[in-house]
Amino acid sequence: MSDMLHAQLGIAPIAWWNDDLPALSEDVSLETCLAEAAEAGFAGMETGRRFPMDMDALGPILARYGIAVCGGWFSGELLDGDLEVEKDRIARQMDFFKAAGAPCIVYGETARSIQGEKGTPLQRKPRLDEAQMAAYGRRMSDFADWCSDQGMPLAYHHHMGAVVETEDELDRFMAVSSVPLLFDAGHMAFAGGDNLRVIDHHHARISHVHTKDVRRSVIDGLDRTRASFLDAVVDGAFTVPGDGDLDFGAIIRALASHGYEGWFVIEAEQDPRLNPPREMAMKGYAELDRLVRAAGYAVAS
Repeated sequence: MSDMLHAQLGIAPIAWWNDDLPALSEDVSLETCLAEAAEAGFAGMETGRRFPMDMDALGPILARYGIAVCGGWFSGELLDGDLEVEKDRIARQMDFFKAAGAPCIVYGETARSIQGEKGTPLQRKPRLDEAQMAAYGRRMSDFADWCSDQGMPLAYHHHMGAVVETEDELDRFMAVSSVPLLFDAGHMAFAGGDNLRVIDHHHARISHVHTKDVRRSVIDGLDRTRASFLDAVVDGAFTVPGDGDLDFGAIIRALASHGYEGWFVIEAEQDPRLNPPREMAMKGYAELDRLVRAAGYAVAS
């Protein structure tokens, strides 16, 4: 067992309630969400809007269900913002995550992003030229270095509708920065990228993994001159491993071949009325647990 790779399996609360689309939210409490995640077998959950940002309040609730904080989103604005302002903005979440023993803060660039704009089509995403990307990479590296020095590393989330969306944009960003990477299989597939090639090129920087699956029929049927990212979510673009079309066996084997250890987190926003969160959590956990074990991982409870 000592020679095995180690994995922890987590989930995001976005299956139960969606912070960007309140209409895609079950009317459930934080405790119901945690109870159903624990019943499915998950050891961790990323944070969401119903989480108190205070371990004195949250700690006893997490302990009741045996769930740890395994990350959480920070809406960064460093593309257009000031470094010192961003340090102030992230400080409270950083203190909370350190108290919670979280592995990282997930950095999502929201400046100029269209990911939360239901009326803006995917084709109108922001784009950077080489000089702009180089300047952004330097600022992000400085910010990530500072966060690491404070005791809480960042993991950079490439994301549909944002400034780093496509495989080419990710390659360019990684070449001009030193920021740890959150690899999200669903977002990269949606952007038309090759997940195995991304892992091969950037495995040394991958520090956190989102195992978001996709429904190809939904993605391939989008008119990106009209449909927004949120339209795609409503239409069912995303789901859990075992319910979509990505080959997660190959993806996890590729990560294992490069020695990745850490969290595999399911983040699958979709309509909870059509895809009941408890059922989807159970299905996703069973498939993810099977695949990581088959790839040679020991799974922590």
